[in-house]
Amino acid sequence: MKLYQALRNVGNFRTVFDFGGRDVAHWFPGHMAKGLRQMKASLKSVDCIIEIHDHIPFSGRNPVFQESLDVRPHLLVLNKTDLTDLSNKQKILKTLEKKGVRNVLFTDCLRQRDENIKRLVPMVVEIIESTPRFNRDENTNYCLMVIGVPNVGKSSLINALRRTYLKKGRASRVGGEPGITKAVLTKIQVCERPIMHLLDTPGVLPPKIESVETGMKLALCGTILDHLVGEDVIADYLLYSLNRLGNFSYVEKYSLQEPCDDIKDVLKRIAVKLGKTQRVKAITGVGNITITVPNYTAAAYDFIRAFRKGELGQVIFSGMAGRPLKPSET
Repeated sequence: MKLYQALRNVGNFRTVFDFGGRDVAHWFPGHMAKGLRQMKASLKSVDCIIEIHDHIPFSGRNPVFQESLDVRPHLLVLNKTDLTDLSNKQKILKTLEKKGVRNVLFTDCLRQRDENIKRLVPMVVEIIESTPRFNRDENTNYCLMVIGVPNVGKSSLINALRRTYLKKGRASRVGGEPGITKAVLTKIQVCERPIMHLLDTPGVLPPKIESVETGMKLALCGTILDHLVGEDVIADYLLYSLNRLGNFSYVEKYSLQEPCDDIKDVLKRIAVKLGKTQRVKAITGVGNITITVPNYTAAAYDFIRAFRKGELGQVIFSGMAGRPLKPSET
C-alpha cells in the first residue's frame, strides 16, 4: 500500500476525467414521465414520502421530487451501506441537513437482518404524528410512497420491510438494472402494528441531468442502462474514481502488478485473467488469418459488476468525481 500511495503522490494518475463531449443527460423514457404523473395523483392518500438513494446522496437525487412531491413528511433512506464508505457519515448528515433533509436512515435492504430496517417504522410513525394529516386525520392506517431514481433498491426496501414485520416473502419484483418497476403499483402491506402500506413507484430520473459528471455517477451506480453510456466509458470513469480515492483493491482482485490509470491496459489484463477473449479475422500481407484478442467489453462489464457487488471496496460519491467531501463542503 505504501508503494501505491507513493505512485499516487508522484502524480501518475489523472486529476480530471475527460468526458470528450459526451452527453448522458437525455435518458428519460416515457414510463418515467407517466410514473411521475401517477405519483402526483396519488399524493392525497399518502402520509409520508420515503425517498431511497445510494452512493451519491447529493448530486444523484432527482430535484423534481423536491419540487413536486415535497408536500408530505419526508424520510431519506440511504441504501446499500454494504457498498458504501461511511467514514464521512456525520459530514453527509450535516450537508443533508443544510439542504433541509433532517430525517435520514442508512440501510442495507438485501441483508436478511438489518437493524436499521427495524427503526424505519417507528421513525415514520414519529414523523407522521408530528405533522398534521388533514383529510387523513381520522385514519389509523398509514400509507407511504417509496420514490427514487432507478435501481437504488425501492423494491428491495419493500421486501425487507415485509420480511422484518410480516415474516413474509417478497411482494415486489427486484432486478439488477433500471426500469423493473414501470408504474405506481397497488398498495403493498408491510406492517400490521400499525397497519402500514407502501406504494412502489418506477425509478424517475430528472428530465435533464444537471451535468455529464452527475450522469456518469448515476451510470456507474447502475441508474442508467450501461449500453446507453458505454461499458468502456463507465469502466474508465470507475478506474479514474478508484484511483482518485486511493482505492487500489482492483490490483489484487485482478492480479495486476501495480495500480494503473490506463483503462485499456487494465481491461486487457482483466480479459486475460478471466479468459474473456474473442477470435477475429485480420488481414495480413499473406492473406486473412484468425487471431485471438481480449474482449474489452466483457472485461469492462466484469469490472463494473465487481464494483456494484462491493468486491472493489466501499465507496461513496459524496463530493466531486469520486473523492471524499472537503471540510469546506460540510
